[in-house]
Amino acid sequence: MAYILAIETATKNCSVALSKDGVTILCKEIAEEGYSHAERLHVFIEQLLSELELSYKDLSAIAVSQGPGSYTGLRIGVSAAKGLCYALNIPLIAIDTLASLASQVIVEEGYIVPMIDARRMEVYSAIFNSKLHKIREIRAEILTSESFSDSSEKIYFIGDCAEKSKTVLNQNNHVYLDTIIYPSAKDMSAMGYEKYKKSDFVDVAYFEPYYLKDFVGTIPKNNI
Repeated sequence: MAYILAIETATKNCSVALSKDGVTILCKEIAEEGYSHAERLHVFIEQLLSELELSYKDLSAIAVSQGPGSYTGLRIGVSAAKGLCYALNIPLIAIDTLASLASQVIVEEGYIVPMIDARRMEVYSAIFNSKLHKIREIRAEILTSESFSDSSEKIYFIGDCAEKSKTVLNQNNHVYLDTIIYPSAKDMSAMGYEKYKKSDFVDVAYFEPYYLKDFVGTIPKNNI
């Protein structure tokens, strides 16, 4: 039996979840315009454990969202995760933020493009097929009308970039799932447990979040 605490702070959503053998038991989260992660995170963790009548000693591992995303948000989440792992002597699991976001989508065909807002027309994005296999690695890119233009299959866009994306990404095969905005800790449970079973851990001392700093103009060919 494995209890894994998941921490997601890569975006405006401060999210914490506790899972048992890969199934989410309880999740606490709030998305606010002003980042309140530093104030909310440890409160949420304490509330989770209290409501489930568990203690820190019951935890088997900590799963943390590794990015890409907000520099400040990621630092807060990773620092908290590392501190808990050190104190409890338990392993740290890193979860791809965009993969976690993409896992909220259930479709039978087409492509899934999770995007996290950066600034202006810049986003962090990746491309997944309908089976949630990543077919294009994470990229920091500037959106243009040519972005994701070399496929006639349906492309499902998710994340917190919809408002600005719709101004340039508006082909007939483009579909916006507007209810899927932020990654959530509750969607890290299954991924975290699979990594736990394989002992796929990261080094607590040296692990750093995935920061993408260099934005490039989108290459219109071979995106998909």
